[in-house]
Formats: sequence, C-alpha cells, structure tokens
Amino acid sequence: MRIRRILAAVSATAALAGLGLAGAATAATAATAQGAPVVGPHQCEDGGGTPRIDLPGNPCVGGKYDGQSVD
Repeated sequence: MRIRRILAAVSATAALAGLGLAGAATAATAATAQGAPVVGPHQCEDGGGTPRIDLPGNPCVGGKYDGQSVD
C-alpha cells in the first residue's frame, strides 16, 4: 500500500515536471518567434501609416506602427 502511494507520487511528479518542460519550451519558442510585432494592413492604416509591402521586410511606414512588419 505504501509503495503504491510512493509510486503514485513519483509518477505525478514526473508528469508535472514534463509539463513544466513543455511549457518552458513553448514560452522560449514564442519569445524567439515574437521578434518585432506584426500588424495587419488595416491596422497599419488605422494607426496613420502606409503598408509598404514592396519594401524588404514589408514595413508599416509612418504612424503608430512605424517600422513594424505588415502581414
């Protein structure tokens, strides 16, 4: 009986540790992929800018989102 409780505790600890590692990997991936924020063309225009998809990096030029990539 005592061994079952110990095994259950070890199993639960291992499962939680695995979830913690998966969460840390997801957060690291999100931080790496995040980089510069991306805005939509309408969001760029609503912020007073002009989406310039003809330029390298597709920037929003001017306004609130100046320099951010347009998706």
